Amino acid sequence: MDLTLTDEQRMLQEMVRNFAQKELAPKAAKLDEESLFPAEAVKKLAELGLMGIMVPTELGGAGMDPLSYVIVLEEVASACASTAVTLSVNNSLYLDCLLKHASDSQKKKYIPDFAQGKKLGAYALSEPGTGSDAANQRTTAVLKGDKYILNGTKNFITNGPNADAMIIFAMTDKEKRHKGISAFIVERGFSGYKVGKVEKKLGIRASSTSEIVLDNCEVPKENILGKEGDGFAIAMATLDGGRIGIAAQAIGISRAAFETAAKYSMMREAFGKPISDFEGIQWKIADMAMKIDAARLLMWRAAWLKSKGQKYTKEAAMAKLFASETSMEVTREAIQVLGGYGYCKEYPVERFFRDAKITEIYEGTSEIQRIVIAKNVLKEIVG
Repeated sequence: MDLTLTDEQRMLQEMVRNFAQKELAPKAAKLDEESLFPAEAVKKLAELGLMGIMVPTELGGAGMDPLSYVIVLEEVASACASTAVTLSVNNSLYLDCLLKHASDSQKKKYIPDFAQGKKLGAYALSEPGTGSDAANQRTTAVLKGDKYILNGTKNFITNGPNADAMIIFAMTDKEKRHKGISAFIVERGFSGYKVGKVEKKLGIRASSTSEIVLDNCEVPKENILGKEGDGFAIAMATLDGGRIGIAAQAIGISRAAFETAAKYSMMREAFGKPISDFEGIQWKIADMAMKIDAARLLMWRAAWLKSKGQKYTKEAAMAKLFASETSMEVTREAIQVLGGYGYCKEYPVERFFRDAKITEIYEGTSEIQRIVIAKNVLKEIVG
């Protein structure tokens, strides 16, 4: 396995880093403070061809590989985590899901505009009272004539208030539990579809999150993904790829916090010398650097396996778990290095700390990741 970046990937990394630090980072605090959706940033990312990174060029995308995708996401997240998750959901949970599971006609209708950033996609699995128990779907879908009628409420839907279409999961046969779940492409304009409560959040405040209410929502029967009962398998496979993206987001946040703390430690003086000269600070800097690098290597491995068409469920879970917990540790320690200033909005590390927490929760909590890892490891041992 060669994880050396190609010349093209290095150029991509440099280009996105320059863009993110120039265009995104200076505006991130204001977007966070006012909970403003980063519409301008999304438009500029679309102009760079980054709203459909892994989508083939014939469908309007950039035609890049999964490693290039996480390279982009890390750089965006290091500047603005809210913009990064907006980008991530459109790329991995919406577009990548359609690339793998949609029919040719569905791909032609629901991919190009989203890959080019003309429209925004979302993914609706979570519901009130279900959370990690994704098999316990309460939303129902009943076929009546040439339409499915969907009823239920989805919550914590990233991009929900701004999405033009999303993949929604619903029960078509309650008796079959998870094997009775189906997936549908649902447009904002469908009858019976509406955006519910918009959430006020601790972190990633510029990322829009809301309920989606389905009240006798009419969905054409040709908008089902695969066939009835395929939904749970589609959801789990999609989350594998999504978890690599969350790892990239967590690493980007970690890197931003680490770099802020390291630079501050070299400028801040105590007892007549920079605090970076003290072992207590050096140990923090060393641990931050080591764990960020380890998290990145786990993420790159998972992305590499995905690009090779190999199974990567365990590796994606490992990357997501380690990167998210590293992000919480690094951002906490960054605040400690800055002391009182770290606790104030004058420096961005308090925002990084708030943004980091969600990476331990969405697209599978840390507890769920440990279950996924353990099941796969034990299965490998048994043979």
